[in-house]
Amino acid sequence: MHEGQALLLLLAMFFALAAGLVGCFALMKRMVLASDVVSHLALPGLGIAFLLKMNPLIGGAATLFLGTLLVWRLQKKTGLAADAAIGVVFAASLAIGAAVTPQEDLIDALFGELKQVSLFGFLLGLAATLVVVLSLYLLKDRLALSIFSPDLAASTGVNVDRVDLYFLFVFSLTILVGLRFMGTLLASALMILPAATARHLTDKLSNFLLVSSAASIISVVAGFLLNTFVFKLPTVGPTIVIFAALLFGLSFTKAAWAADR
Repeated sequence: MHEGQALLLLLAMFFALAAGLVGCFALMKRMVLASDVVSHLALPGLGIAFLLKMNPLIGGAATLFLGTLLVWRLQKKTGLAADAAIGVVFAASLAIGAAVTPQEDLIDALFGELKQVSLFGFLLGLAATLVVVLSLYLLKDRLALSIFSPDLAASTGVNVDRVDLYFLFVFSLTILVGLRFMGTLLASALMILPAATARHLTDKLSNFLLVSSAASIISVVAGFLLNTFVFKLPTVGPTIVIFAALLFGLSFTKAAWAADR
């Protein structure tokens, strides 16, 4: 394995750690399906960046975070639920992204590309994942309280709107890190599947976070190995998602078997 490939795998593992943690809170907030929609907010920026011959992640970051802010404002001003607010922005962003992205770059934008990462790119991605993990550590108590009892959170001085905004930005930053090798269609899969897997296996929050992160990291490593030795696809995203779905199926089977006993 070349140095660039090793850095890409290591970055993917750090992304998996962040995605596993974020996915737990997204599941508790009942917005795991919205995570699939949020990743599409990067598509217009990716398309414009491809047109201008820029780094696509710069364009993707711009529209992803602008879209995230717009979602938060829509939710706050109109009273729409998070999923509905995100859906409003999603419809427009997906159409614009598909229209402006050059045809030869559309597959890479949607499914990612398996390219070596530079040391600078690795360090930038590592810094982003560390920001996500640290932010969740600092936010976890206020976030959990705002999820389970918004009124109680507000009465204790927690700014629920601000906590929701912080979480949406952490959510979007995690997706941004995964765009390189997962694309806009699959970047959210490591938030949805590992968290759902962990939910079948434990009810304790600390174990929930641990199992979700472990399932996410295992899926990434297994996905890279499967792609290297079996599928040999130009992107690793599909094999990662296949293995994550397999883990979910096993956890579902275990939960169903335990319920029948």
